Amino acid sequence: MSLLSPEAPFAILLMIVSGALILRPLQAWRRSLMNTGVFFSACLLGDLLAGVLAGEVQPAALRWLREMAVFGEGLAVIRYLGLALFNVVLPRMRVYISGILADILVIVGYIAWAFLRLNLAGVEFSHLFATSAVLTAVVAISMQDTLGNLLGGLALQMDNSLEIGDWIQMGDIGGRVSDIQWRYTAIVTRSGERVVIPNSHLMKNRYAVICNSRQAVPNQRRTIAFNVDLSVPPARVSTAVLHDIQTAQIPNVSIQPPPQCLLVDFGPGFARYQLRYWLLDPGPDEATDSDVRHHVLAALQREGIRLAVSDQTIHLVQEGETHRGEVRARELNRRLQAIAQIDLFSRLSEAEQLELAGRLVNAPFARGDIVTRQGAIAHWLYIIVSGEAEAWWQPPDGSPQRLLEKRGPGSVFGELGLMTGAPRRATVIAVTDVEAYRLDKAGFEHIIRARPELAEGISAILEQRLAHFQALERGHAEGRATPSTSPGSEVAALGKKIREFFGL
Repeated sequence: MSLLSPEAPFAILLMIVSGALILRPLQAWRRSLMNTGVFFSACLLGDLLAGVLAGEVQPAALRWLREMAVFGEGLAVIRYLGLALFNVVLPRMRVYISGILADILVIVGYIAWAFLRLNLAGVEFSHLFATSAVLTAVVAISMQDTLGNLLGGLALQMDNSLEIGDWIQMGDIGGRVSDIQWRYTAIVTRSGERVVIPNSHLMKNRYAVICNSRQAVPNQRRTIAFNVDLSVPPARVSTAVLHDIQTAQIPNVSIQPPPQCLLVDFGPGFARYQLRYWLLDPGPDEATDSDVRHHVLAALQREGIRLAVSDQTIHLVQEGETHRGEVRARELNRRLQAIAQIDLFSRLSEAEQLELAGRLVNAPFARGDIVTRQGAIAHWLYIIVSGEAEAWWQPPDGSPQRLLEKRGPGSVFGELGLMTGAPRRATVIAVTDVEAYRLDKAGFEHIIRARPELAEGISAILEQRLAHFQALERGHAEGRATPSTSPGSEVAALGKKIREFFGL
């Protein structure tokens, strides 16, 4: 007679087959699988012990030992088969079910196996059901919250209203869904906190799905509000802000859908605007808002537009004339230092440099802003005081843009446009926040008209600058960056262009 029960060989075969299916794909579950294997081995040992002790121990005791052992073997087999079916076989067939539903089906298998073993042991189910009905009612009443959480979690996964990876907002709590369990749903907030919300609470209350994991490009709309004086035309404000946001390279800001700049309200002495844009990743929302505000402020300052305050604001600190004079003197000295570093203005007298400094216009740029665009015509130049910018050249054959050079504090660009009206030779992009001054043609025109002889010295400096540009362009075109000593025909005509441009 066999020492094992008749069910044992089938259980061993099923454990081997299902184990072979799940051990490699479910390596993350290795500890749990090993525990189940140890449990099955213990039950199998109990089954074997019942066979070894046959005839030496009371039959009733051996019968219950074997029944318990066979029941345990069945539980282990059902667990392995459930993992193999729901986590390996069905996913390979592109059939997916929620984790909670899979757990419930496995539990149903456990219950069915228990009833089967009780039936084979001769238990009368009519008496069992009569007794269990009362027990079930008591348990159901005492476990209302637990059952609500269970059913809530099952409903959330069955109707796909909430999935792992979704960003949700519920009251003052917002974050990314990290786990959906029987009892709760866990979300990780932007500050890194793990918040546990009972599933029944989610089912009874309203929550907003900011963006879901099924979107190809998840995005969320954000709003930046700012005030501008009523005297500034709204079209000018919207154009300045939108042009900056659409052309600047701002991390985590989506260009599609396009941003909007809207006039939303009027206040005491100001107009209230809103910039609406879309995030690519809802995580760093406040950091991206800060970057966008930075760009909005820089764009408005370049246009000479100041943010407005309410007319009802009372300034309690009065600045004296002495203090204001000191501020103006510091700013003027800073501008003179910037001009002194430029070879183009080295031939100017101190009085002329002082007058030129008074005509400089503050022109800040945020990181990613396009300062000048190749081919555009603009009669001004920029002097970099702080920050860095890159000059990119677009070859005539349409090949990708190529980096010509980087420019830092003390650099100047746009001098050919100021002195000759020539189109921009390169696209200049701010790679950091750049503080710069801008000088228009009108700010320099009266100086050169008073001293036409400056045109000769300036043309010599521009010749060197143009030759440098031509060498860089030629080096890129030929696959090398070797400077050329030939200035070319365009250089020779600079002096004439300067006189014609300023009407000398």
